[in-house]
Amino acid sequence: MLLSISWRNVWRNKLRSAIIIMAVGLGITAGIFMTAFYLGMAEQRIEKVIRTEISHIQIHHREFRENKDISKLIPAALEITTDINSLSGVEGASSRLVISSMVASAETSAGIKISGIIPEEEVKVTNLHEKITEGDYLAAGKRYPVLLSRKLAAKLKVRLGSKVVITLQDIQNNITSGAFRITGIFDTKSTMYDESNIFIRYNDLAGLMDIPAGSAHEITIRAESNDQVLALRDQLSMKYPGFEVVPWFELSPEIGYLNEAMDLYMYIFIMIILFALLFGLVNTMLMVVLERIKEIGMLMAVGMNRTRIFSMIVLETVFLAMTGGVAGIIAGTLISKYYESHKIDLSFWGPAYEDLGYDAFVYTSLDLNLLVNVTILVLITGILGSLYPAYRALQNNPAEALRIE
Repeated sequence: MLLSISWRNVWRNKLRSAIIIMAVGLGITAGIFMTAFYLGMAEQRIEKVIRTEISHIQIHHREFRENKDISKLIPAALEITTDINSLSGVEGASSRLVISSMVASAETSAGIKISGIIPEEEVKVTNLHEKITEGDYLAAGKRYPVLLSRKLAAKLKVRLGSKVVITLQDIQNNITSGAFRITGIFDTKSTMYDESNIFIRYNDLAGLMDIPAGSAHEITIRAESNDQVLALRDQLSMKYPGFEVVPWFELSPEIGYLNEAMDLYMYIFIMIILFALLFGLVNTMLMVVLERIKEIGMLMAVGMNRTRIFSMIVLETVFLAMTGGVAGIIAGTLISKYYESHKIDLSFWGPAYEDLGYDAFVYTSLDLNLLVNVTILVLITGILGSLYPAYRALQNNPAEALRIE
C-alpha cells in the first residue's frame, strides 16, 4: 500500500517529476559514458605500451637497469629465449641488445636508443612490424638495414633508402661506427617513442659492439593474456633466479599507475555527479513537503504514524532517483556499447594526443562492475536525499498544519 501511494505521489506534479528524473538520467548517462571513454583511452594506452614498446615481461642482468651498463649481459640469452618460448602461457620471447647512442645523417644527428633485434622473434612479442608505413621490416638479404620512425626521419632529413651513420661505444669502451641504410619507416603514433628509437639486426649490433656470441641485454616476453603476467613472472623468477624478471607495470611505472588510478578516477567522477544530483533531489523533495504541509498534518491527525510518513517521503525520493538512474544507466550503457565498436575521432587534437602517447581514435570500454556499483550509489543517493525532507515533514504540528489554507 505504501509503495503504491508513494509512486502515485511522485506523479502528482508530472512536470516537476519529469524534470528531476531527466536531470538524474542525463547526469548518470554522461557519467557512465565519460568513464567508459576514459577507461577505453587508458586501456588503449596500456595496450600500446605493452604491445608496441615493452611487452609483458623483460629479463635483465640484475645491474643492467641501474645505469644501462652495456657490459651487464645475459649469457646464453638465445638459448634461454628458446627455452622460454616452450613454456605454457608464453606467446613469444625475443632477445635484444640495447644501447643509447647517436645516429647521424648528412644533415644532422640525434641521440637515440638502438635496439638490436632478431626480426623473426620480435614479431611474436611486439607489433612494430604492423606499424611500417614505408619499406620493409628489416628484410632479409639486405646489408646493414635500419628501421626508424617517420618523425625521426623528418628530424634527420632522410628518407627510405638513405644512409645514416650509427656511432656507439663497444663493450671494450672503444668508439666505433657503422653505416646503415634505411629499409623501413614506422609510425606508432607515439611521439616520444618514435623520436628516440631505432632498430637494427641483432647480429649487426653484436658485431659493432663486440658482444660475446649468444649474449643479450634483455629478453622480452609476451604472455598469452594480461591475466597470466604475474604467474609467469613468478615462474620465470624461480626458473632464472640469477636474473631480474620485471613485469610491464614496473618497467613503465607511470602506465602501471594509470591502470591503478583509473578505477579510482571513475568513481570520483561518478560521485561528483551524484553529489550534484543529491542537491537537486533535496530541493525537489523540500518543495514537495512544503506544498503538502496540510495533507501531512491531516494524515498525522487521522492516526498515520510518523514512521509511515517518514517512509513515504523516503520512498518517493528513491523512486525519483531510481527511475532517472536506471534510465541513465540504460542510456549510458547503450551509448558506450555503440562506441566500443565505432571509433570516436579525436584527430583534430591528434598531434597533442600523440605527444602524450595516446591514439587519436578512441574506443570506449564499459566496466560491468561499474554499472552495478552505480545502481547501488544511485539508491544510496536517493535515500540520503530523502532524509532531510522527511525529517522536515515530521516537524509539522497536525493542529497548526490543518489551519493552513
